[in-house]
Formats: sequence, C-alpha cells, structure tokens
Amino acid sequence: MSIFSRPTAVNLSDAAIKLKEIISKAASTVTVPESVFQAYIEAAEIMLDDDVATNKAIGSHGANFLQHQQNNSKRLSVLTHCNTGSLATAGYGTALGVIRALHAQGVMERAYCTETRPFNQGSRLTAFELVHEKIPATLIADSAAAALMKEGRVDAVIVGADRVTANGDTANKIGTYSLALCAMHHHIPFYVAAPLTSIDLSLSSGQEIVIEERSAKELLHTRGGLGEQVAASGISVWNPAFDVTPANLIAGIITEKGVITKNDMKDDAFDIKDFIEKATGKSTV
Repeated sequence: MSIFSRPTAVNLSDAAIKLKEIISKAASTVTVPESVFQAYIEAAEIMLDDDVATNKAIGSHGANFLQHQQNNSKRLSVLTHCNTGSLATAGYGTALGVIRALHAQGVMERAYCTETRPFNQGSRLTAFELVHEKIPATLIADSAAAALMKEGRVDAVIVGADRVTANGDTANKIGTYSLALCAMHHHIPFYVAAPLTSIDLSLSSGQEIVIEERSAKELLHTRGGLGEQVAASGISVWNPAFDVTPANLIAGIITEKGVITKNDMKDDAFDIKDFIEKATGKSTV
C-alpha cells in the first residue's frame, strides 16, 4: 500500500502512515475483515479526540502567552491568514483556536482575517467560523494587511503551519511570508500556532521543504479556478500554494505543550529539539 498526500504539509502523511500501520497490524492478527475496519474506525476516532484536545491546549497556551506579553493591559486585535479553525482541523483550530480562547476570556477586541487568495479560504471559511462563533471580526483584502498594521489596528499576527523545520522556518499558505515581513516592519509580533506533529526535525531549514504548486486555473478564473476566466489567455502563471517564513521573522511557536520562544544564549534562535525533548520526556534522536 502506497501513501500519497500533499507534499508540503507533514501532518497528512504522518496520520496516513499511522493508520496504514494500524491496518497492517490488524490484518495480520485477525481473521474477520470487519475487525480491520473496526480497528481503523477506532484509531481514527482517537485521532479526532486527540486533535481537538491538542487544539484547545494550543488555544489556551497562546491566549495566556499573548496576554502576558501585553501585560494584561488591553484587549487584543489579531490578524490571521487562511483557515486554521474547525474546518481545517478536527475541531477548534490552531491559530483560530488562539483567537477563540482570547474571545472566551473576554480580551478579544477584533479578529482580522485575510481573504487568502487565490482560493479564498479566509473569506469562505475563516469569516464563516468567526461569524458563527460571534467573534468581532473584519475581513480584509490580502493587499490591505500592511495598511491595517500601519494604522495601529493589529496587536499580533497568528498563523497556522503546514510544516515547521528544526530551525523554526515555517511553511504555510502563500502570503504568510509577506505578512511576517509587514509585521516586522511595523514592530508587531508574528506567531505560528501548530501542534508538535507539524514540526519536522528531519529538515534543518525551510530550504528543504517541498512547495506544492497549484493549477494555473486558480489565478486565471474567478472562484479559485471554478468560475469565469478573467485573465488574458496566454499569460504565464506561477501559483505556489505555500511559502516559507524564515525563523528570524517569527516571535514564537505556539504548541499544545507551551510556546517555543527564542534562546538569547543561542544567537536568538529557536531550540525546538530541546523544547520537544523536555516537553515530551522523549529523545528526538
């Protein structure tokens, strides 16, 4: 049995491999085919419960950390990108989970979500979740983020992650790198919210991450490629689905075990391996 998943995100292949191993083990020890199916269902349900618990822990750690960084002095406005909520996870969400937790604690002033072109996950999905949860929220064009920051309306930027390398470089939805650069220019902290399963210690830096490229139709046509053509026929298209934000632009990585911050004693860099070993009590070798 081969395992196929989108190349940039590490969680998809990790979950698929784990389920494959469970199925293979069940198939070798049982005689009734239905037992293999049942083993798969039970494993998937455990993954579901674990993911929701992980996301809620990320939300709690992130909300508490942000309030501490702001000295609990004010309500916070947060900008996020793409969709990292219940529609992207098993439930609750990562970056959106932090926003949910801030709102639940009564300190969320406003959430800003980008439309996230070209497939509009922000306007189609994140905006829906924010409205459904009755969180004060505003949708902006991707290109309006810098102007919003300049006006002083953003206290922090929080995004999700498809893959985080050993040095903290982070692959996420295209446009994330631009937001990080804008945030640094405006002296706004930029955070990544992701479970430990999104961290790939086998890769030393973001240069080793494979970036998926998507169909040209997503840019040539409206509705992320599903609608009418709006671009001139014959124009070339470059449509990477993700970009890599270098670790030096990231203030912290919010996980279910706490927030990974930079070590002043180690050239202001992340020591992710050390954090994971201490948090889990397991060697990463």
